[in-house]
Amino acid sequence: MARSDSGTRDTTVWWAAPVAPESAYGLVALLDPHERGRLERFRMPADRARYVAAHALARIVLADAVGRPAADLEFDRTCQCGKQHGKPVLPGGPGFSLTHSGDLVGVAVHPGGPVGLDVEQIRDLTELPAMAAHVCSPAESVSDPRSFFALWTRKEALLKATGSGLSSPMTAITLGPSGVREWTGDGAPSEPVWLRDLHPGDGYPAAVAGFGAAPPRVVEADGNAVLHAGVG
Repeated sequence: MARSDSGTRDTTVWWAAPVAPESAYGLVALLDPHERGRLERFRMPADRARYVAAHALARIVLADAVGRPAADLEFDRTCQCGKQHGKPVLPGGPGFSLTHSGDLVGVAVHPGGPVGLDVEQIRDLTELPAMAAHVCSPAESVSDPRSFFALWTRKEALLKATGSGLSSPMTAITLGPSGVREWTGDGAPSEPVWLRDLHPGDGYPAAVAGFGAAPPRVVEADGNAVLHAGVG
């Protein structure tokens, strides 16, 4: 497994390809009943492959971080409503975030606290102006799908770090060359935030975000070998 070597505060992002559950019983066996239930509800093979790869990869890298077996990890998924369908948290473990799009899944692990990760596959958008109105602040604009998805990944990474996800408006965030220029509204964090663009592959803009005045070093690692080791 790839490890960072500059200290325990590094943020590491693992990228991997989806894995069909029918060919990866070892990975499926790592999932808990909640995760297996969600897996069974997916009907499209591509969705099932992305789900297994992302969640198994998260369990493997988190198990290595906390020194416990991957299948034994118990996540707290308590939502604001009190039910177990919120963003998963590993009690006593590092912050982490999952994402997937197209032929790519990703897992970010940040020992310093909450973290948000997002990747999107660039694709044609027939309603670009209408979609941009839900993403761009009054000070921002996008001209094509590439710039749209680059902006989307940066803002979704920030929102994932807060735990609110898309329940908070992206239009409240204005980004500049060095990160967040302005964040307004009730969902705006009171502490400094950091934001980094990632480069998992051609046609896949991605970003990772977290909290703190001193941004960590961000390491991108190969998650395919990690999953391959867990297939058997």
